[in-house]
Amino acid sequence: MRPQVVIVATMAINAVLFAINILVAVPSGSRAVLSQAIYSITDLIGACLILWGFYASQRAPTADHPFGFGKERFFWAFMASFIAFTIAGLVVLVTGLERVYNPTAISDPFGGVVVVGISLAASVGGIVVALYELRQARETVQSLMESAHLGVKTIFFQDIVSIGASTVAFAGIGLVAIWHVNIADGIAACVVGGLLIAGGFVISAESRELLIGKSIPPQIARRILGFVERDPRLRGVRSLQSMMLGPDDALIALRVNFIDGLTTDQVEREIDMISAALRAEFPAIRHIIIEPES
Repeated sequence: MRPQVVIVATMAINAVLFAINILVAVPSGSRAVLSQAIYSITDLIGACLILWGFYASQRAPTADHPFGFGKERFFWAFMASFIAFTIAGLVVLVTGLERVYNPTAISDPFGGVVVVGISLAASVGGIVVALYELRQARETVQSLMESAHLGVKTIFFQDIVSIGASTVAFAGIGLVAIWHVNIADGIAACVVGGLLIAGGFVISAESRELLIGKSIPPQIARRILGFVERDPRLRGVRSLQSMMLGPDDALIALRVNFIDGLTTDQVEREIDMISAALRAEFPAIRHIIIEPES
């Protein structure tokens, strides 16, 4: 899929949402609408960080970073989730609690209903863009969730949480507009803040796994073992170790046992052939270490 399309679409949507939400939140005093404005601006900042990580990861390897900069995407996706979920969630939760303890009337609750409804529709639109890109790439939501495309997953998850948060905010401001239950505005903001904080924990946990060196998926490892063990000059593979260096960049280290009678030159040629065949069959495996054993 094209991660840039999903990221840029998210940036554009959140820039518009922040503008319309803040224009209603400030004069009306609605904490539910303010929660949408806060989340939109932090989501925009997060998308910018994810986009920066995408381009930073494209740098060529250096002496200090011989395996490249693929993990830039993991780091900046983690920072995006921290800002968009944790920081935004805490700010929204505090503003909601303040309104719960001091419920006051909202000057334009119906305007709040409209802009929160727009936020809900825009969040659905973000999901549609992501699903379209997945379909174009012949991928599924399940394959995305199982992949190491942490930046795109973070944005996809942000849109899902945003739908839930917008629904809660819509219900809260709707109660104020129809039945004048002013405390519902603060309660809605508190619930939105809780949703954001919970979402931050989920994404941060996955970010941690990739940052500290998560292996390739087990099903891919099994395919690699089966592929290598078909080589007639191998007795077998003693071990396979791996690490995700980026969404489309993996390192594998194989300890293999060749058949008896091969010369050193033949072993070296065989290693080169296996490496070339692996790269052709599994393009994401860019770094291959093969250690022969007697």
